Amino acid sequence: MADVLIGRKAEQDILKKCIESQSSELIAVYGRRRIGKTFLVRQYFNDKFSFYLTGIYQGTKTEQLGEFNRQLCRYSGQTWKKVTNWLDAFAQLRSYLESIKGKQPIIVFLDELPWLDTQKSRFIKALEYFWNSWGATNNRLKVIVCGSATSWMRENVLSDKGGLYNRTTRNIYLAPFTLNETEAYLNSRGIVWNRYQVAECYMIFGGTPLYLSKLEKDKSLTQNVDSLLFAPNAPLAHEFDFMFRSLFKEASLHRQIIEILAKKSIGMTRSDIKEALNINDSGEFTKALQNLCDCDFLRQYNAFGKKERGALFQLTDFFSLFHLQYVKGYRGQDEHHWQNMLDSPSRRAWSGYSFELLCLLHIKQIKQKLGITGVQSDIYSWKGKGGQIDLLIDRRDQTINLCEMKFSQNKFELDKNYDEHLRNRRELFRQQTKSNKALHLTMITTFGITDNIYSGNIQNQVILDDLFS
Repeated sequence: MADVLIGRKAEQDILKKCIESQSSELIAVYGRRRIGKTFLVRQYFNDKFSFYLTGIYQGTKTEQLGEFNRQLCRYSGQTWKKVTNWLDAFAQLRSYLESIKGKQPIIVFLDELPWLDTQKSRFIKALEYFWNSWGATNNRLKVIVCGSATSWMRENVLSDKGGLYNRTTRNIYLAPFTLNETEAYLNSRGIVWNRYQVAECYMIFGGTPLYLSKLEKDKSLTQNVDSLLFAPNAPLAHEFDFMFRSLFKEASLHRQIIEILAKKSIGMTRSDIKEALNINDSGEFTKALQNLCDCDFLRQYNAFGKKERGALFQLTDFFSLFHLQYVKGYRGQDEHHWQNMLDSPSRRAWSGYSFELLCLLHIKQIKQKLGITGVQSDIYSWKGKGGQIDLLIDRRDQTINLCEMKFSQNKFELDKNYDEHLRNRRELFRQQTKSNKALHLTMITTFGITDNIYSGNIQNQVILDDLFS
């Protein structure tokens, strides 16, 4: 079954406005690898471009220019002399585009920009000159530039030090699918699972369209996981390594940071990471942290009551977390590895933490269920003497939701000990933070909580279905 364009409504609206505009447009599309940037652009325009070029992974300048020449000959229907620099290449492109008559938009798509910009090639300088000297004045011209190395795109295209800063007319940041979009995408491929299974799928593969596209509808989720990650020659067994090599030129530090954070659920401060890795606080370390945040591997946030200097970095990439816990070090002893771990303590611990991450990435849906979409709020964690809270919502209406997240196959039942634990932790939080706001105990569970004598102490409930809104 051919893939269809699922979700991405806001992004499609931007592309529509771009085509309908009466002025030249330079649109930057960026986001991490495998997230569907190229698919979005090619599908929206039905591959009808005036010119299309994609960079060659680890290609040389000569190889990139060679591919440029082949594409120029193909789209123009003419033979063009091969050139040795990008200024001449863009001069040829301008000559071809000027020859296109009519009033229809001229659509140019330059994909994998970071791969085209090889060392000392001056590709960005040439693209900048092409746009400033001619492109920006041609109202029919719509140039779309795309890149998976999000940090590279920020530094070279979007930041105030980049050669194309203030030249782009529209920017599209493509995030992973939400649970809702993931469910719609799976359904479009004939995969109909219940929401518990969809959530578990998300907790392994994330909202990454390419990974989801490899799932087979005639297999269960568990069978798919085994065949994609644990079977002999499993197609995604080495994806983690490729992902880092393709995103970062020097990926060893990035991987070390990811691996150390995979062991700390609540996250670590910059100082803690540096100390654990036994490295100096260098510019390289700062850049690696920023790169990982830009590419959606990490989130940076403040613990409740802490200032910016005490910010925490937390691993939020599901695929990396799963790989480091189960795939790394696996030697192919059991091609039904995941199926045979069905009720293991390790799998239960993993699912509990991954569900917490799932909730963190669907705060918008949680706030919608709580009826506080219009209330300004901040998201924190808290760790005090004798207790911690992984998610709290600090609201401007003098209320704080203290959230407890539980992933279970049935309704979660509060007993006397757990009720006491929740109430004691609430009082511990109040005493240590000196907060005078109303503190609401909030349960986020898969199927809700069982009604009993303790359930009335819970002010708010959010269930898995609410995260699909």
